[in-house]
Amino acid sequence: MESQVRGGTRWKRFAVVMVPSVAATACIGVALAQGALAASFSVSGQSFKVTADRLDGTGFEQYGAIDSGYTLDGQKTGHPVAVSAFKSAKITNMCQSVVTPNIPVFGSVSLTLKAGGSTPVEASNLYIDLDDLSADATFNNIDIGVAAKDAAKGPGMKGGSEQSNPYGFAQQADSATLTNVKQTAWATTAGTFKLSGLHMSVSTGTHECY
Repeated sequence: MESQVRGGTRWKRFAVVMVPSVAATACIGVALAQGALAASFSVSGQSFKVTADRLDGTGFEQYGAIDSGYTLDGQKTGHPVAVSAFKSAKITNMCQSVVTPNIPVFGSVSLTLKAGGSTPVEASNLYIDLDDLSADATFNNIDIGVAAKDAAKGPGMKGGSEQSNPYGFAQQADSATLTNVKQTAWATTAGTFKLSGLHMSVSTGTHECY
């Protein structure tokens, strides 16, 4: 079975039913011993934007969760997210940007990371907590409406202190290909993350990937 999706999602509240969607994102890699995942962490008060020309992933699953974290002034908050997970992924021409506002003297400051221009970025056991996505997507052998705990094609739910209902809605596929990816995410976790041709820059002003 093959399914193609074009479009995006924006979360005004926690959705009961998610459309088939996956995402490519990157941050400076988190390498965990033997690829084992740690318990969920408190997310920062800043989401980040990511673009990619292409993502080729195997072992895909997606389910809903709540990311606990902080606002930039230190208040506790939560973010409803769709967790997109891959057993392995290759990402071509990736850009990630995050903007920190209201820094004394400088105003806004942007951190931009680029990688995978000539050799794709490679990741294993990749988890992306996102709340907005647009892409052209093809899914192979997709199952929609699986209980999250039974989504066996992907790497499994994060576990630990993750705030997610294991009996809730999920979807899975043998593989997925996305092109023209644009997304906003709150967190990324990976067993391994290899960024070829990495370039990171810091500049004043607002300079986002899209």
